[in-house]
Amino acid sequence: MDMVFFALLCIGIVTELFTKGGDATLASLIGGAGAAVQNTVTMAGGMLFWMGMLGVLEKTPLMNALSGALRKPIAFLFPDAGKASGAIALNLSCNMLGLGNAATPYGLEAMRLMEAENPHKGVATDSMCVLLAVNASCLELFPATLLGLRQSFGSAHAAAVVLPVVLSSACSTAVTVLLCRLCIHR
Repeated sequence: MDMVFFALLCIGIVTELFTKGGDATLASLIGGAGAAVQNTVTMAGGMLFWMGMLGVLEKTPLMNALSGALRKPIAFLFPDAGKASGAIALNLSCNMLGLGNAATPYGLEAMRLMEAENPHKGVATDSMCVLLAVNASCLELFPATLLGLRQSFGSAHAAAVVLPVVLSSACSTAVTVLLCRLCIHR
C-alpha cells in the first residue's frame, strides 16, 4: 500500500510540474501541509474533549448500563464473541457517538480477544467478519467528529447534517446486519 501512495504522490508532483510549474507545486505542498497542521490543532480540542468524556464514562455506571443495553444486540450479532463482548460494546458505543478514532483501539482489542479463542488461527471467524462489516457501516447517533470538522471550517449550520447522518448510517447498518445474517450459515 505504501508503494501505491508513493506512486500517486510522484504522479501528482510530475503532473503539477508540467501543468503549473515548480513554484506552484512547492506553494501547494507547503500550503497543504500548513492547512493539515491547522486542522489537526483545531480538531484536537474537540477530540480530546470527547475522549475525556469517554474515559469518564468508562468509570461510571452509565457505561455499564450502555453495555447492558447492547448485550442482546451483541449476542445476536456476535454469538461466539466470548470475552470480546465488552470490547465490542465499547467499540460500538464509540462509533455511535461518532468517535471513530476512539473506537479503533476497542475494535482491535475485540479482534485480538476473538483471535485468542479462534480454533483456526489466522482465519477470520464469522464474528470477526461481522465486527468489521458493522464498523464499516458505522451506525452514528451523534456524529461528534463530523460536527467538530464542520464547526472548525466555519459552517453556519454545523448540526444540519445530524439527521441525514443518523438516517443514512442506520440504513447502511441495517443492510449490513441483514447481509451478515443471510451470509452466515448457522
